[in-house]
Amino acid sequence: MTAHTDTPGSVTTVYQVSGMSCGHCEGSVSGEISQIAGVTSVKAVASTGEVTVISAAPLDEEAVRAAVDEAGFELAGQS
Repeated sequence: MTAHTDTPGSVTTVYQVSGMSCGHCEGSVSGEISQIAGVTSVKAVASTGEVTVISAAPLDEEAVRAAVDEAGFELAGQS
């Protein structure tokens, strides 16, 4: 699990998502994850499959998994 605090009150977690291949994929995943309560920033990179999420508190992995599923991709875990 790679979760660390960048600034007081924020947590950065890097997830591995399989199936992303383009900017549209990145946008779909980012859009769904950004709707989770407490998320302040999402950056998805299709070429690496990494999705970096900054949130006010650690996120429930099942909520992230559900958001990624809704976007049509698979959460492979945390980097």
